[in-house]
Order: sequence, then C-alpha cells, then structure tokens
Amino acid sequence: MTSSGTAGGPVRVRVCEVLIHDGRVCLIRRQRPAGVQLSFPGGVVEGGEEPETALGRELLEELGLDLVMLPTPPVLRFVQDQKTERPGESVPFRRQHMVFTAHLPDHLAAAVALVEQDDPDQAPVVWLPAADAAGLHLYSDVGVVLDQAVRPDATVGGPVLLPAMTGVSYQWR
Repeated sequence: MTSSGTAGGPVRVRVCEVLIHDGRVCLIRRQRPAGVQLSFPGGVVEGGEEPETALGRELLEELGLDLVMLPTPPVLRFVQDQKTERPGESVPFRRQHMVFTAHLPDHLAAAVALVEQDDPDQAPVVWLPAADAAGLHLYSDVGVVLDQAVRPDATVGGPVLLPAMTGVSYQWR
C-alpha cells in the first residue's frame, strides 16, 4: 500500500466515509480546472496502517471529527477499484476505494468543520440531500448506490463490490 498506485506498483487503498445526517451526506467541495469535484472525506491508507485507523485519522485531520465519539462504528459498505487517467499523465492512476458509512447524531453533525482542515485552500464542507448528491460527480463514484448507503435499515451482509471506475465511467476534474 505504499507505492504510487500507478502501473507497475501495488494499488494504494483510499478509505472514505459517507457521513449521513438527516437525509443529507457530507462532502468536500473542491474546485478543479474541469469543474467541481465532490469528495467523500477520507484519504490514502499509509504503510502498516489498518483501514479503520486510516479512516479515523483522515476524518480527524479533515473535519475535526473523532470517530470514537460515534454511537456505532463505521460500516464498510462498498469497495470499488479505480483505473483512470489523470489529466496530463500518461500512466494509469490506480486506487482501491473502501467506502464506509456512519449516521451522525445531531451534536456530531453540528461539530463537523465548515472547511477542510488540512487543505491550504480550505475547501468548503457541504451537506447535500442524498437524493441530490447521487446524481453529481462524486469521488468515490458511489452515486448509483447512495440511496443504499443512507438507509439506516439497509441490510449489511458485507461490502458490495461496485463496478470499477474507468476512463469510460469516470472523468477526473
């Protein structure tokens, strides 16, 4: 998990969290040259780190949210492979996305930072209705299953493998 995630090296793992509160999901809104990219909070698993540990670290760094405070731990819901090309790069970009979900109580949702804390540009943190977000350009590309992620009564029988993100299905912004 410590290589670049490009062709010829192991694929790096990115963990992210679909944070849910009152039918809305938390996203980081980044302005990119080709348009807006909405990302679920998270980041890359570092060498020797467990995915759940990386998720906790990333959410604390980005949003000031301590996962230990959640009433129930995050649930791994989706896994998605990515093999795309980034603008200006000729080597395929590779990632494996592990997408967790968690429902936030009012007091934790209110405590989530308004801007990404570890980003010098301080990208805004936004809460969008899940039904609206499902049709937008999301990273990880889970819009087609977002309705499953937000339902607290959804049956969880292990993570669902989603169709891969490829240059045909996903375009970098």
